[in-house]
Amino acid sequence: MGTDKVDKRLLGPVLAGFFIMGFCDMVAPITGRIAAELPPDRQQLVSFLPTMVFLWFLVLSLPIAAVMNRIGRKATALAGYAFTVVGLTVPYAAGTGCAPVWYFVGFGLLGIGNTILQVSLNPLLTNVVKGDALTSSLTAGQVVKAVSSFCGPFIAAFAAGTLGNWQYLFPIFALITLLSAAWLMCTPIREEAEAPQASPVGATFALLKDRTVLLLFLGIVFVVGVDVGMNTVAPKLLIERGGYPVEQAGLGSSVYFVCRTVGALIGSILLVRMNDVRYFRIHIFAAIAAMAVLYFVQGTVGMLALIGAIGFACSSIFSVIYSTALKCHPEKANEISGLMITGVCGGAVIPPLMGFPTDLLGSQTGSLLVISACMLYLAGCALALRRFAAK
Repeated sequence: MGTDKVDKRLLGPVLAGFFIMGFCDMVAPITGRIAAELPPDRQQLVSFLPTMVFLWFLVLSLPIAAVMNRIGRKATALAGYAFTVVGLTVPYAAGTGCAPVWYFVGFGLLGIGNTILQVSLNPLLTNVVKGDALTSSLTAGQVVKAVSSFCGPFIAAFAAGTLGNWQYLFPIFALITLLSAAWLMCTPIREEAEAPQASPVGATFALLKDRTVLLLFLGIVFVVGVDVGMNTVAPKLLIERGGYPVEQAGLGSSVYFVCRTVGALIGSILLVRMNDVRYFRIHIFAAIAAMAVLYFVQGTVGMLALIGAIGFACSSIFSVIYSTALKCHPEKANEISGLMITGVCGGAVIPPLMGFPTDLLGSQTGSLLVISACMLYLAGCALALRRFAAK
């Protein structure tokens, strides 16, 4: 499945791709800036921009996996870089105050590029990392991605304050993407011989007949739902319970991202020595405990501490689920990758579901109930993975 030794010269350019993956998370912080450029009657359109990113995980993950069987993982990743660069170029070329359609086109292409990168780079790691270290390496990739997500708002602020226009973040990100693509292009990575014919999408979906694969696929849906849901609800909790103004409430998301990054970093170290599923069980129950307390806490410090604890506890669960799925059918790594990345659409499904109970209860407790339901499924998933629980 992978090489006998980890070659850092090969690992570096692959992990750099995870930094590029984090660019899609810039959509949320800059939607306010985009809305400010539009007339009041058109500002509501901006709320659909995140959908243009997450939609493609549902639509394209499996077709991309099929194409990857034909052209290889590295070539597929390079195609993802190309879409990302074009997606970043479109809104910048259109200029400040451009029609909203250009943002939708740009972020749509960015979402396509991000989907391609997620489908291809995760299995490409198996070509440079031995099986025992795969979960740790995937977690390290999530650390790199989290750092990118955390840096995005600061790069936007730097572009606006120092360069005079927040839109300069687009060419900055495009340049970083080009450098990362060049690094990967110049790095020789030996891949296993691919199947002469791509697996049909229907055959890939047939893998869901395996109960373990289905369990893990839904696990991806719900862990991404928890991640995006917490990132969405954290500022709202500070506004609702702490009286924070909107412009300062983003502190909740920042705390979540910082703790998530630290958790992923520590997880990348622990998972080298600790059984994946045991790690999963401990951390998901810790997250549930923190969530249970969050229902009742009103103080700002307490809320931030619990939000951070949830981010820390959930930081490596995606990697554990993903790597466990690959171990189920290592001979179908490309198809499993496409299937699991399809589950990232949970980021588009769970937040809208949070709206109804929130409106019904008249508070963000409704949102916490939906996130809690996702956590309970993940706890059941962790308990059900018996055959992976012991080395």
